[in-house]
Amino acid sequence: MEGNQSWIAEFILVGFQLSEDMELVLFGIFSLLYTFNLLANGMILGLICLDPRLHTPMYYFLFHLAIIDISYASSNLPNLLANLAKHKKGISFVLCTLQMIFNLIFSSMECLILVVMSYDRFVAICHPLQYTVIMNWRVCTFLAIACWACGFSLAIVQVSLFLRLPFCGPQKVNHFFCEIQSVLKVTCGDIWINEMFLFAEGVFVLVGPLSLMLVSYVHILWAILKIQSKEGRKKAFSTCSSHLCVVGFYFGIAMMVYLAPDSSHREEQKKILFLFYSLFNPLLNPLVYSVRNAQVKAAFHRVLQKKGTV
Repeated sequence: MEGNQSWIAEFILVGFQLSEDMELVLFGIFSLLYTFNLLANGMILGLICLDPRLHTPMYYFLFHLAIIDISYASSNLPNLLANLAKHKKGISFVLCTLQMIFNLIFSSMECLILVVMSYDRFVAICHPLQYTVIMNWRVCTFLAIACWACGFSLAIVQVSLFLRLPFCGPQKVNHFFCEIQSVLKVTCGDIWINEMFLFAEGVFVLVGPLSLMLVSYVHILWAILKIQSKEGRKKAFSTCSSHLCVVGFYFGIAMMVYLAPDSSHREEQKKILFLFYSLFNPLLNPLVYSVRNAQVKAAFHRVLQKKGTV
């Protein structure tokens, strides 16, 4: 492919240099992890829908988080699995663009939903008497819609800036999916505007929410220490520690990927981090919120008992 052109047929996803036998082994492992992701998050969605006791703001936002996790993994892994099974690395320009859009939407939304969940915990623990007034369903619906709207808006801006760029030379993307930073490197135009907006988005959806969560959890910790009841402190710590596990894992990886200085050595590390995030983060949320959450476990037992009596 020679010369400049504004439209191309497909990209080549370089991914990892592996033998065909190893690709088949990884296909089996990744397929199992993807299946577990769908089942675990599907279980969370089902429990929240079926059990009226989980119809609270906390689980309303957890419902959205489960949808985001399923959607994020489904935007990356099916194409990766197909390439591993067929020993191919190509992806069409249109599918690559859609993959970028969905990745940007759901990664941004996860940050925003997590900060909304921390706000919910802040109100529940620091202002328990006003909780039902502050976190009414109108407010919860507005917060959820705002998260979705921000995710879509940020993705559309990024992809619109990407589509204006020309392409030239071999379209080999050094990644296993169409991650926007990696795809920008195979363009021929000036990408400083794209990089500036990416950095600004990183500050908006990573640094901003993380700062708000740290402030809220300082207040939460102070409020928990004031609780006289040992059982009350234990329950509050249990609920908040689940959320902190998810926040620490997600924001830690995201900040290493998007806010750390770029280099050729870091490209391979970023691919591993993205793979780890795509496979394990969607599994982490349902495991943390089910294994460490007494209400979810109780809801699961109630659903099983209902099915057993039918």
